[in-house]
Amino acid sequence: MDQLIDDLIKLAFAEDIGDGDHTTLCCIPDTAMGKSQLIIKEDGVLAGVEMAKRIFHDFDPELKMTIFINDGAEVKKGDIAFTVEGKVQSLLQTERLMLNVMQRMSGIATTTRKYVKALEGTKTRVLDTRKTTPGMRMMEKDAVKIGGGINHRIGLFDMILLKDNHVDFAGGIEQAITRAQNYLKEKGKNLKIEIEVRNFDELQQAMNVGGIDRIMLDNFNIEDTKKAVEMIGGRFETESSGGITFDTLRDYAECGVDFISVGALTHSVKSLDMSLKAC
Repeated sequence: MDQLIDDLIKLAFAEDIGDGDHTTLCCIPDTAMGKSQLIIKEDGVLAGVEMAKRIFHDFDPELKMTIFINDGAEVKKGDIAFTVEGKVQSLLQTERLMLNVMQRMSGIATTTRKYVKALEGTKTRVLDTRKTTPGMRMMEKDAVKIGGGINHRIGLFDMILLKDNHVDFAGGIEQAITRAQNYLKEKGKNLKIEIEVRNFDELQQAMNVGGIDRIMLDNFNIEDTKKAVEMIGGRFETESSGGITFDTLRDYAECGVDFISVGALTHSVKSLDMSLKAC
């Protein structure tokens, strides 16, 4: 996974700088040294400090960061998260990528923390999804963890999640689960199996087949979710998904589900405002 992040940083610099930052190169001497500070301009949860360190180091190992606020801390407008010093050319060329990453990650962490706090006092944990920005998944999922949430699967490789289309193409609940079990046995893989169900008939089929780890209740209303949790009776982990808003989050949690997955943590989040200024 580290290699994916390294590749993303290289691609992002290539995209932004191209054959050279001619604005910086034309007016800033190569020998000029300076210092900048990251100023928080909006209350929220800070995320991406460690990524910023990596971005600065990858571009110019001589850049030196002094960190005042770490990932996961709640920050206020006007806070100084860190300073970075070294060649001015390097400070200017790394500024936008660092800000793009940190603003996005901090926005995700801030939103996640809001959901986590709304679930306090219940056993339910909030999960992210695969609805992430292409190429930035590792950073965005890290931001969810920083905000107090839980990562669902990272991708298609670390868990079997039999969704509605898999079930329909496989010919039904039983066929999908059985094929997944046989596949894991044949390949010698130890992956969890989750099955998505759309109604009580599919739920009963899934429980009858067994050999699964989690059941996702897709687009169940609150009343049906409570009934489904009672039917499952703790035999399998439970996850609610689909059509759940922040306003209904707590109601679903009080039905007793183990997890609620929320695509909005990553697919439509507002970035946290901050800026890097000379000091």
